[in-house]
Amino acid sequence: MIRSELVAIVAEQNPHLTIKDVERIVATIFDEITGALADGRRVELRGFGAFSTRARDPRTGRNPRTGAAVKVDAKKVPYFKPGKELRERLNG
Repeated sequence: MIRSELVAIVAEQNPHLTIKDVERIVATIFDEITGALADGRRVELRGFGAFSTRARDPRTGRNPRTGAAVKVDAKKVPYFKPGKELRERLNG
């Protein structure tokens, strides 16, 4: 599913809202989740799962074309842990 499909589904289920309002709502939710992760906070959506970040240490990588060593800096990457309800729906 892509963002426009999500907007269409939410708009269909809430006919009292305009498409522009739904787009703004979806964008606000995603912006808040992204902002919280950027600040190092955890975002938990009960029944769905939890978003957090994980630290990756610096390492030496390889350029796949030349095989030359490339320094890869330390970074944070997003991590998602599904909730119990989501796991049960997927496996049940």
